[in-house]
Order: sequence, then structure tokens, then C-alpha cells
Amino acid sequence: RCKPLIQCPDSAIVARLENYYLQAFPANQSELGFARGSSYIAASYIKFLESAGARVAPIRINRTEEEYIKIFNSINGLLLPGGDVDIQTSQFSRAARIFYNLALKANNAGDYFPIWGTCQGFQQLSVLTARRNLLTLTKTKAVALPLILTPAAQSSRLFRNFPRDVLQSLANKNITSNFHSWSLSIQNFTRNAKLKMFYRVLSTNSDGEKEFISTMEAYRYPFYAVQWHPEKSPFEWIDKPGMVHTISAVRISFYTGSFFVSEALKSQHRFSNPAEEDKALIYNFSPVYRGLNAVFIQNYYFD
Repeated sequence: RCKPLIQCPDSAIVARLENYYLQAFPANQSELGFARGSSYIAASYIKFLESAGARVAPIRINRTEEEYIKIFNSINGLLLPGGDVDIQTSQFSRAARIFYNLALKANNAGDYFPIWGTCQGFQQLSVLTARRNLLTLTKTKAVALPLILTPAAQSSRLFRNFPRDVLQSLANKNITSNFHSWSLSIQNFTRNAKLKMFYRVLSTNSDGEKEFISTMEAYRYPFYAVQWHPEKSPFEWIDKPGMVHTISAVRISFYTGSFFVSEALKSQHRFSNPAEEDKALIYNFSPVYRGLNAVFIQNYYFD
């Protein structure tokens, strides 16, 4: 038997898995009374991956490229979360660009490394791939929608192993939480050769006026992006439109999180020693309770 935190030959141990969040959101005015640092991570993203069997550690902003390269070689996957920062000029976008380019290079060399983008993470991936901002305003702030699945969805890596009733719920019920003002329209996607060649569209949606991409995965890379929020249904509790806590919505959260963790298990990256691994984990930080009326019920804050 293998001891915890030790990599076994020819096996992947869930207890050994680290999925790193990339978060660079400055604490805004409404958070200053709670903040214990200048940036934060919503705890729901941590729980989303932990509930699928992963361990989590934060990737901090304002680090050197050399530090990011060391982290990249130690971790098994990257989740780009939702938020509200500039996805072209912020420190968040700078770090995302570094990890995106490292992941492209690694996967091209046969070194498996998955990336997941949620909401702003979806938008960030679109900008990194297109090398320009093609987002457009939509009326999608605080609304729950069913996914309009494309013919490619059922054979996709992301959805093909979902139970039939889960896919039916996704397609027929208003259970995907949308909290975004900007979207990647179908029109802008199809007009951009870089995006069309890189991503397979798995679902779309409409705000009644504009159709936009809501789920996509890369053709050649283990990169996945959802404009909706699978982590909110089980872990966020603010009472407002767009929040859904049905069994179907919670199951969708479970299957999406489990899928990404299964992708991360394919990575062979590891920390150089247990001490470095222990120091990096989110367990070294304590979440701050924001209250039931907060957008994020708990946050982790960082200097």
C-alpha cells in the first residue's frame, strides 16, 4: 500500500491530487470590512473540487513567472473562477496567460494538463485563444437557464459519460445559474477562425435577443469552459433569481466537478517534497463567513 501524499507507480491517488485555483480579484468596497488581504477566492469553488475528491491550493497574484512555472510543474490542473476583473490587463489575466501558455506547451509535448474556466474563466479562455476580446453585453445577470445542447454534446469528453437523466435535466430545466453581463456570442465565435478551430461548442443559450456560447471544450487540449456556475447550486445561498438548489442542479454540479477531477488525475505533475505540498494547500487558510445575503457565503482572503 502507498502512504498518503506519496505517488505510487502507475497509479493516481485522489488524496495526492492538487487542483489549483487561479484568483486575482481585488477585495472591493463591500468586502473591506471582512477582508484580511487584498485578493480573495470564493469558498464555493474550493468546495466544488473538494467534493469531487481533489485537494485545493490557491495560486496567488503578483508572483514572478519563475514562481508560476514552479507551481505549474507541481500541480495537476487549473481552475479559472468567476469574478469581475479586467481579462486583458489585470494581474489575474497576466497569470492566466502564463499558465495557459504553459499548458499548451505541456500538452503538445504529451504532458497532460487540464484547465477549467467558469464564467469569467470562460471569458478569459476565449480572450487568450482569440488574442482579442470578442465579448458582447447580454441580459444574463441572475437568471437560470436550460442548456441548448449541440449535436456535439453527447459525444463530447465533458458530457458523454453523464447519465441520460442528468443531460435531460440540463436540456429541459432552468437549472444552470447565470450571473454574467458579458457573453461570447455565436456570431463573434463563428467569425473568429482561432476560436472555431480551437473549441467545439457543446451548448448555447439566448437572452431573448442574442445567442451566446454557454459550454465549450477544446478539440486537441483538455480545456473546458462553462459560462454558467455549477458550483453555486450546492454551496451558495443568497436569495435571488438565478439560484437553484434542486436535486437536478446539485447532481449537475457533482458530475461537472467529478469530470474535471478525473481529467486532473491524468496529470503526472507533483511537488518536489511533502513539505512544499503541505505549505501550498488551502488548509493553511481559513474562510471568512460573509452572511446568507452575501453573493459568496464564504471567502478566502490573501495578502
